[in-house]
Amino acid sequence: MSRIVIILLLFLFPWAIQAQTTISIVDAQTQEPVPYVSLKGNNQQTYVADQDGKLSLTLDTPTEMQLSHVAFESRQVLLPISGQLTISLQRAENSLTEVVVSSFDSERPLLEQAAGIVRVAESDLFRFNETSLVHAFNTKPGIRVEERAPASYRISIRGSSLRAPFGVRNVKVYWNGMPFTAADGTTPLNMLDLSNIQNTEIIKGPAGSIYGAGNGGVISFNSDQEVSTNKISTDLSFGDFGMVRYRIGVDQQMEEGGLKVAYVNQKSDGYRDHTAMDREVLQLSGHFKPSDKQRLTTQLLYADLYYELPGALNAAQLEENPRQARPGSAAQNASIDQQSMYGIVSHDYQFNPDFSNKTSLYINTVDFENPFNLDYKKETQFSYGGRTSFTYDGNWGSIPVRLIGGGEYQFSKTAAQNFGNRGGQADTVRFSDELLTTTAFLFQQLEAELSSMFLMTIGLSENFSSFDIARNIDAINRMPSTARRTFDPVIIPRIALSAKLNPTAALHASISSGFSPPTIDEVRTNEGTINLNLEAEKGINYEVGYRSSFNQGRVNVDASLFYFNLDETITTFTNEQGVVLFRNAGATDQKGVEVLVDYALIRNQLSFVQELKLTHTFAGHYFTFADFVQGENDYSGNDLTGVAPHTVVNQLDIRTRPGFYLNFTHQFVDDIPLNDANTVYQEAYHLMNARTGWRGSASTKLDLEVFAGVENLLNASYSLGNDLNPFGGRYFQPAATRNFYGGIKVGLKY
Repeated sequence: MSRIVIILLLFLFPWAIQAQTTISIVDAQTQEPVPYVSLKGNNQQTYVADQDGKLSLTLDTPTEMQLSHVAFESRQVLLPISGQLTISLQRAENSLTEVVVSSFDSERPLLEQAAGIVRVAESDLFRFNETSLVHAFNTKPGIRVEERAPASYRISIRGSSLRAPFGVRNVKVYWNGMPFTAADGTTPLNMLDLSNIQNTEIIKGPAGSIYGAGNGGVISFNSDQEVSTNKISTDLSFGDFGMVRYRIGVDQQMEEGGLKVAYVNQKSDGYRDHTAMDREVLQLSGHFKPSDKQRLTTQLLYADLYYELPGALNAAQLEENPRQARPGSAAQNASIDQQSMYGIVSHDYQFNPDFSNKTSLYINTVDFENPFNLDYKKETQFSYGGRTSFTYDGNWGSIPVRLIGGGEYQFSKTAAQNFGNRGGQADTVRFSDELLTTTAFLFQQLEAELSSMFLMTIGLSENFSSFDIARNIDAINRMPSTARRTFDPVIIPRIALSAKLNPTAALHASISSGFSPPTIDEVRTNEGTINLNLEAEKGINYEVGYRSSFNQGRVNVDASLFYFNLDETITTFTNEQGVVLFRNAGATDQKGVEVLVDYALIRNQLSFVQELKLTHTFAGHYFTFADFVQGENDYSGNDLTGVAPHTVVNQLDIRTRPGFYLNFTHQFVDDIPLNDANTVYQEAYHLMNARTGWRGSASTKLDLEVFAGVENLLNASYSLGNDLNPFGGRYFQPAATRNFYGGIKVGLKY
């Protein structure tokens, strides 16, 4: 009998010493229980918390678990062998009340922001092939990104690409809080890979009260700087037209910070003849905490980019063969060869709970070479600048206030030479210039919570800008010359009011001024003239809007009406040699309505289809020339060139419990006038894209994704980036037909 008892004790003893781990899972914001959270361990066994967010486990050793829920951000936690543990989960940004944006230097929920602001999250980029930001940005109302050749971008925010025949102009771009737009108005957007962008905020319309000159708006890119875990990750994707992209990155935690390094290479042959592209990007970043009051971040970005320029086609050439390049482009090696180094150092200091400062400095070098059909351009640019901002949170009597004040300064020096182009080689110098550009502004902003319902914002900036052009060689006039332009200081005000109707709905209204001086490339054109008579654009924007979330964030609405009156509008035209020139066009009236609605038909953690979500956006842009007379031609009342009056986007997203997903996007773009006379149009088109795949974890240490997709599913014929008012009818830059892509991502935590 005693032998039997001993055997039973030996059998039961391991179980007797094991204790239970009791877990409570709560919402980090409300501290309410989160029901039915899935927990997955290294052995791939899955556990599910009950309706009260509780779960009891028997563990042999401390175990890492991956927590996931359709409405919350995933989190990895080390569970002890025994004891009670409360785990907080951050809500996924499913509703407008949960989306926090830092536009206007003030971190507040989007619901409280009194401006036309849209956010492009990393998940929006992952809906498409991840080789370009074009399709993701074009799902947002009022935003249009064009790509006339791989990596040749043009951005329009509410029609602001009118003065941008190439490149990004009239839009201020920031990267990690620092100006990515140089002092001369140029923005090397094509130097960024999508891996350098995790979150994007776009202010539509003038934002000069705190960001300086620019009527088109502000784009603020941010890359991940925090290192939450040690990880090695790699991506590989490939597709039609010779597209191959691969990335490798390492995240390394440190005692008081972390380091990240990533390298990306992307190549493609292109849809059209003479549209090959090759880009390498290396990013190094670090974040450190010297003390509890300080935070130091560093960024170093190096990019080496080469891409060919096929040129625009006329209607006959388009009909004959849309894949051909413009005659002469290949023979003259029309292309861009560009290397850039961009470095940032940022320091945050919290003097006390109410008073803080952030100061950042940057330095940038660019080597640029551009053989074109008509000439050959070489430029070397060195630029630097900085931005500082002080924030004070306090009270004026019973009114909570936030005061923000600071300034921004930028300087660039460019050595620019234009040569003849003989078979793709630089020939005799035509002119050689030294270009100096300076821009600076001071800004002040007051936010006052007048009551629990009303938030008022008043902003003001004082802007200063100038440029010098020293023409050292002039083969045309045979004599050196100088030109200087200093713009009168400009004060740009803004006033805005947000009114909360309830905790999940708000109205907003704003009046904001804008100012946009001509860039160096608009004053100093490729045929050698210097147009000092080109005036700065000035405008004022009136806007009202409504935002709301219903049914616990399952339904969201964001709508706005605006009227933008712009004087001295800068437009383009082309001379007989095919050189793009610029002129002021009197005034334009820009009336518009923009609406975004999304709703989750299914959001259930326990069902096979965990989420089925639909999103619809509409942009109605009714823009006209109010006063535009050129010679004997009166274009007053005509539709604004390059702007589609109606754009509609429909999206379908399906996410399943096993990890399979489907993203489907449909876009309709209305007829686009391509010349000021409104006699030539880009025909309306429907564009459909789809991506499907599986995203999950092979273990708590290994993340995997396999995906495939199709672009231009309907095989539509359209031009993604037309030339406006061109000579010889060369309007069209045909976009790719139906094409496929696929890839794999692997992340290993260590």
